[in-house]
Amino acid sequence: MSESAEILCIGTEILLGNIVNTNSQVLSRGLAELGVNVYRHTAVGDNPERLREALDEAFARNDIVITTGGLGPTYDDLSKETIADWFGLPLEMHEPSARAIEAYFGGMKRPMCQSNLKQAMMPRGCTVLENRNGTAPGAIIEGKGKTAIMLPGPPREMTPMFERQVLPYLAKRADHVLRSHCIYFFGIGESTLESQLRGEMQAMKNPTLAPYAKDGEVMLRVTASAPTEAEAERLMEPVIASLRERYPQYIYGVDVDNLQTAAVRVLKDAGLTAAAAESCTGGYIAKRLTDVPGSSEVFGCGAVTYANGAKERLLGVQGSTLARYGAVSPQTAREMADGVRRLSGADIGVSTTGVAGPDGGTDEKPVGLVYVGISSEWLNDVVELRLGRGFDYGEREFIRYLASSHALAQILRAAQSRPE
Repeated sequence: MSESAEILCIGTEILLGNIVNTNSQVLSRGLAELGVNVYRHTAVGDNPERLREALDEAFARNDIVITTGGLGPTYDDLSKETIADWFGLPLEMHEPSARAIEAYFGGMKRPMCQSNLKQAMMPRGCTVLENRNGTAPGAIIEGKGKTAIMLPGPPREMTPMFERQVLPYLAKRADHVLRSHCIYFFGIGESTLESQLRGEMQAMKNPTLAPYAKDGEVMLRVTASAPTEAEAERLMEPVIASLRERYPQYIYGVDVDNLQTAAVRVLKDAGLTAAAAESCTGGYIAKRLTDVPGSSEVFGCGAVTYANGAKERLLGVQGSTLARYGAVSPQTAREMADGVRRLSGADIGVSTTGVAGPDGGTDEKPVGLVYVGISSEWLNDVVELRLGRGFDYGEREFIRYLASSHALAQILRAAQSRPE
C-alpha cells in the first residue's frame, strides 16, 4: 500500500506573501516519482502552538510529514524544537554539525555568532541530514509509527538535501514506483484536446492521462505505476507514441518544460541560428530564449524596434511600407523578419508587431491583433493572430506573452521544416 505525505511549509513570510513558496513544487514532484501520495500542502507561521496543531492534523492524515523552514539560528526558528517535542525527544548537540557550521563561517572569513550553534542541536536518535549549501542541517525522525523529515527553507539548501539524501531514504521504503512524462502542446486549446480524448482518459486506469492548461498551451501528463521503473516506462510508451502520431502539428516536446527550451534544442540539433526583431513583445522573445542555458550557440541577435524610425534604420523596413500599411501589418512583419535575418546573418529571422493595448486599438486593428513574421531561405510566412480576450486586468502582458510564444513556435516550425 502506498504511503502518504503532507508538506508543511513553516514561515510567517510565506503567509504574508513576502516569498514565493517553490519548495512544495520540488517536494511534490520528487514524492510523486516514488509513488508517495501527497494530498495536502499546508503553510503555518513561526508560532509553536499553531505548528503543533498543524503537526497533529498532518500526522492524523499521513504517515510522513515533510517540513521546510524554521531551522535557522534566530529566536523564532522553532520547527526543530516543536517537532522534537511532538515525538517526546530532547535536543542534543550534534558535534559534526557544530564543526561544519564553524568551518562554514571560517571559510568565508566571517565571525560566527554563538546563536548559530543552535542549528547543531538535533533531536536525540534522529538521522542528521548534512547541509552542503548552508548552515542548517536537516533531520529525519522515526517514531510513533510516523516519520518527520525536517528540511531548511532556502531552496538552494532544501533542494539538494531533498534530492541527494531524502529521496534515496524514501526509495528504500517504497514498494512500487510512479513515473510520469509530460507532453506539451501549442496551438490547440485545452477544451478541444480534452473533448477529443475524454473517453480514453476516463477509461484509462494504468497509465492515466490528465490535462493541465497553461497560457496558450496544454500539457498532458501520462503517469504509470509499476514495481519497477522499466515496467512503468513500458506501460507509457504506447500512449505517448499514439499521441505523437495523432497530434504531430501541436506537440512540441515531451518533458521539455517550455517552448523556448524546445526551440533551442531543435535549433542546436539542426545546426541553425535564429534572430528576433520585436515591436509589441518588447524583448520577450530574446529574454525567453536567453533563459535557456546554451542558447548563445543558436541565438546571437535580438532587436527591439519599437519606433518606426528604428524599424527603418536598423531593419531596413521601407518607409513606404510603413506609410501605406502601418507598423501593425503583415507587410511590416515580413520586412522586419527579413531585416533581422540580414542584419544578424542568422538562418532564421522572426518578428512581432501588434497592438498590445490597453489603448491604441481601432475597429480595423483591435487590441490583440499581432503579426508574426518568419524568414528563412526555405520558409517565409506571416501569421495573423487575434489574441485579445477582453480581460480587464493583465491583458497587455497576456498578449505580449502569447505573441512571444507564437514567435517561438514559428522558429520551431522553420527549423523542423528545413529541407534535408
